[in-house]
Amino acid sequence: MEKALRIYAEVLRLVRRLPEDTRPYYAKYARENFVNYREVEAGDDQALHELFHRAYKHSLWVLNKYSVDESAADKLRKICSA
Repeated sequence: MEKALRIYAEVLRLVRRLPEDTRPYYAKYARENFVNYREVEAGDDQALHELFHRAYKHSLWVLNKYSVDESAADKLRKICSA
């Protein structure tokens, strides 16, 4: 649970790098996704790993869409990989 909260917080930090008019949409999108993931069993390491990897990949996609340097997501990558 703690790792998921750290990933969510980092995703929200990345949202702040997006253009101002898009931030509310992506913040809401991230929240809805993390709320939907709460039903995943905490002991199912494979499912959690896949969800964390998906959060990282989606974040990279959004950063690229708005021409934000991917290196901004380095901290997220480290958290997801740990």
